Amino acid sequence: MTSTSPDLTTTAGRLADLRARLAEAEAPVGTDAVEAVHASGRATARERVLALLDGNSFVETDALARHRSNQFGLDAERPLTDGVVTGYGTIAGRKVCVFSQDATIFDGALGEMYGEKIIKIYDLAIKTGVPIIGIHEGAGARVAEGIVTLSMYSRILARTTTASGLIPQIAIVAGHTEGLHALAPVFSDVVVMVEDGGSLHLAATDVVEKVTGTAATPESLGSAAVHATTSGTAHFTAPTDLDALALVKDVVSYLPANNRAEAPRPETGASLAVNSTDLELDSLIPDSDAHTYDMHDVIRRVVDEGALLELQAGYAANIITGFARVEGRSVGVVANQPTELAGCLDSLSAEKAARFIRTCDAFNLPVVEFVDSPGFLPGQEEEHGGVLRRGAKLAYAYAEASVGKVTVITRKAIGPSYVLMGSKDLGADLVFAWPTAEIAVTEAPAAVAAIGGGIDEQAYAENYINPYLAAERSLVDAVIEPSTTRAQLIEGLRLLDRKVIQQPAKKHGNIPL
Repeated sequence: MTSTSPDLTTTAGRLADLRARLAEAEAPVGTDAVEAVHASGRATARERVLALLDGNSFVETDALARHRSNQFGLDAERPLTDGVVTGYGTIAGRKVCVFSQDATIFDGALGEMYGEKIIKIYDLAIKTGVPIIGIHEGAGARVAEGIVTLSMYSRILARTTTASGLIPQIAIVAGHTEGLHALAPVFSDVVVMVEDGGSLHLAATDVVEKVTGTAATPESLGSAAVHATTSGTAHFTAPTDLDALALVKDVVSYLPANNRAEAPRPETGASLAVNSTDLELDSLIPDSDAHTYDMHDVIRRVVDEGALLELQAGYAANIITGFARVEGRSVGVVANQPTELAGCLDSLSAEKAARFIRTCDAFNLPVVEFVDSPGFLPGQEEEHGGVLRRGAKLAYAYAEASVGKVTVITRKAIGPSYVLMGSKDLGADLVFAWPTAEIAVTEAPAAVAAIGGGIDEQAYAENYINPYLAAERSLVDAVIEPSTTRAQLIEGLRLLDRKVIQQPAKKHGNIPL
């Protein structure tokens, strides 16, 4: 026995051996690799986990795992953890499972043991009903391990599918993530991408260059900016990996542990009395349709502390989606944005809203909609781009949702926008309209042209484009003063806590994907 080799015939020696192995797992390929990561301004895979979770709460699983391949020289390099840190811990005292991919080991390429570790932590999260958070950075399959890596990807994607709608899945794309590695994050309910070095793309850059003859980089194919504004894949971006982790903590606070639980509900002491902030809503809508307003100004005056955690803010900005709280209760907010395309719906915004509504419904978050839209954006490009199919997704998602659903019509709810944006007969439980609401099949010029008979547009608008005809026909439950909106939402959501709905027995519906 040497001074560096513990005596394994004693308990003390065996404990020392264990501690040495665990210490090796904390820096599987040496401290130089850790220092290189730090020099790049980023945290290591393990440090990311520790930054995400409450202090001293992390319990690691499979820290001593090694790959079992002996081909192509792999048997000479068998680092502990095999390229992914897995385990569980708490965020604000609430249990979560987590995995963090380590690009310092085989460039982050996935092998058999690597895949098995992710599958095991997914199985644990599914069985125990807790959220799973994946921190992604990797360059696809570990080619030297052969086709077993493809089996691992298949099994991982099967687990993400099983987990969908059962437990919240949150992905942080912290670094370069390519090939089959890039598919799993997209299954997540919320995707956060790091602006400094985060990328997500299926095709390798050299393949793109060879096939297209065009230069390509990870950033040009799938940077955080690309996915936040063009593809819509990223729900949030953050400057650094540590910023992304802090953001995820906020996201988790709005979500329940699983589909059978409720999100945490802080005590707020909410008052139903109209205050000065509420009264500002009474003068927020411009007198003329030629003038616009920002729907964020409505939302912030209605939700707790004016706080909206907006998802996909840079994508399809004519629709607003986000998490907020009303009387401490987590809700999903969907709202037309009059400052963008005059609040018109289009194919991208319809799909964005549909996906978000389904996320809220899966995790028991009531949906609150604020409506001001003159209809769908007309044009050949929209028709060719699948606006009918994508608009149908929005109708399907809303009608299918069984959570409490409340609609507030602030100004325009014209034609298809009235129907798809939380109408009573599509499934809204409560519909409120402000006196400024304009509810009609079409706007006055088109209506007068269709009807004929000599009525002028102004007279038609005054008599037929208002909230009162809808109220007479019970298509809205009440016409309310804007300043009472928050109080109405609080009372309505209290009632809808007791909502029970029995769905017809079927395997599943067939949303027009």
